[in-house]
Amino acid sequence: MVSYAGMVTKTKQALLEISKAEYRYPEVIEQAEKIGWYEDFSSGYKGLYYFVPISISPNYQRRLRVSAVDVPMVRKVSATLFQSLKDDDISDVDTVLSLCNELLEKWSWEYRTIAFDWSFRVRKQLKPRHFPLFKDWTELYLSTWGSVDDFCTHTIGYFFHAFPEFASQVKNWATSQNPWILRAAAVSLIYGLRRGVHLEYIFDVADAMLLDPRKYVQNGYGWMLKEATKFYQDQVFEYIMRKKDVMPRRALRYAIEKMPKNLKVQAMA
Repeated sequence: MVSYAGMVTKTKQALLEISKAEYRYPEVIEQAEKIGWYEDFSSGYKGLYYFVPISISPNYQRRLRVSAVDVPMVRKVSATLFQSLKDDDISDVDTVLSLCNELLEKWSWEYRTIAFDWSFRVRKQLKPRHFPLFKDWTELYLSTWGSVDDFCTHTIGYFFHAFPEFASQVKNWATSQNPWILRAAAVSLIYGLRRGVHLEYIFDVADAMLLDPRKYVQNGYGWMLKEATKFYQDQVFEYIMRKKDVMPRRALRYAIEKMPKNLKVQAMA
């Protein structure tokens, strides 16, 4: 069985290999003086970069930082490594989630993407007892727009659909001081809304963050309302008409995107 440390090492090696094999700009690889992690201290996440020396003037040189992999590369690595786990008869949900946790603790967006992907791949084995772990991940590792949407439209969204008794958690998240948790509250309901459930939570969630000035929060609850129109158009339209005078235009435009033209006109009037 692969060790936790061994999986981290194997993952990094796979990322390096796919970067060299599929990188769109081979000249960057040729000119790079090294490849390694660069940490964004504002978010706490690291990424794998090439460092390329460039001359600014005859007496001044600086290093250009260029991302070593893109999202499709990372997802390809994730699929390959997950298959290798299955080939080694490692498919137990708790073992896989422990490996995911180890990857998340390395604070790299590449490892995070792989961890969230694996957690979704074992979704059929999830049990109610896994919620504390996912709650911890939500509070610790969601610090970008992409990380919220990746985790919440897949693993957490599925979990709330499979175990609806936990879905009410979003009402607590909707009062958080953390903007990424606010977005998570809305986005986590999308998986279920696309399948005709969770109507009972969406308006409380939208009310809680209605006037938030941040675009990723407005986009989040606007997206939630938009997805709800698939099954609950009348209820969403009624809500929007009550709130349209105070709802930020960004959120409003998202919410009505899939509505018929005549309803859009009324909402925007």
